Formats: sequence, structure tokens, C-alpha cells
Amino acid sequence: MQAEPTREHRWLQKLVGNWTYEHRASMGPDKPLETFRGTETVRPIGDLWIVCDGSGAMPDGDTATMVLTLGFDPQKRRFVGTWIGSMMTHLWHYEGSLDASGNVLVLESEGPSFSPEGGTARYRDSIDLRSDEHRLFSSSVLGPDGAWTTFMNAEYRRAK
Repeated sequence: MQAEPTREHRWLQKLVGNWTYEHRASMGPDKPLETFRGTETVRPIGDLWIVCDGSGAMPDGDTATMVLTLGFDPQKRRFVGTWIGSMMTHLWHYEGSLDASGNVLVLESEGPSFSPEGGTARYRDSIDLRSDEHRLFSSSVLGPDGAWTTFMNAEYRRAK
């Protein structure tokens, strides 16, 4: 069952290494943007998968730990992955694709809604590989009006 890496697998391998990040996020409606810093180590699982281990400050001063897995499923013709964080109990399942430029990986998922009514919402996360040393990340949620609202942006720089 030996799988051969595709161009999508090779794209993921560009993320391998050590990174520092600065996240800017709103912690709720009508709240100003807050900035959080941390680090991430991205390691390969062979030539087909990557695992991203992140750690950084939370608004209350505690440290958050996050794990992202990403790969490409040739049968689905989609990127697939998961995300977990020490601050929540939800296991996020991703599916997505590269945009037309080939530089932006757009991942979609369903998870707990931020709304006071609860329920679930659709989310879209994007990894924009600007260069071998620099990438951007954003998270958006689909509102009841059908519009995507970005609630978090991050900038990653390869650690020296």
C-alpha cells in the first residue's frame, strides 16, 4: 500500500519546520482585537502527512496547546485533516483544496457556533503560503446572512 506523493503532498511539506506566530482575534462580539504570540513546530509523517504542534498565550494568560494534522486524499481529491486545542472539547475535521493561485489552502469544517443560541456553524480556515519564510492564516465563520466573517488572522514567520 505504498502511496506516491502528489504535488499537493509536496505543497504541505513546504510547511515543515519551526515557526513563530502572532494571532489577532476578537474574543467576542463588540470586543477589540487582541494579539497572542506563540510557536509552532511542523513535522512530516513520511512524505504524505504533516503534524503541526502549536503552543501560545491565551487571553487569560494560560498557555494553549494545539495540534493540526494535514494530508491529501487522492481518492477524494481533497486535503483532509483534524485540529484539536487544549481550550475546547471539539475535534475539528477539515476538508479543502488549494485556490487557483496554488498558494492558499482553504479548509472547511463544522463546529460549535459562537452565537448565544448555540448549535453549529460552518467555518473556513485559510493557509496562505507567501514564501518559504512567511505564511498567513485566517479563520472565518459563515453567518446567517450567508456572508463569511473573519474573526482571526495570524502571521507566521519561520524561526531563525
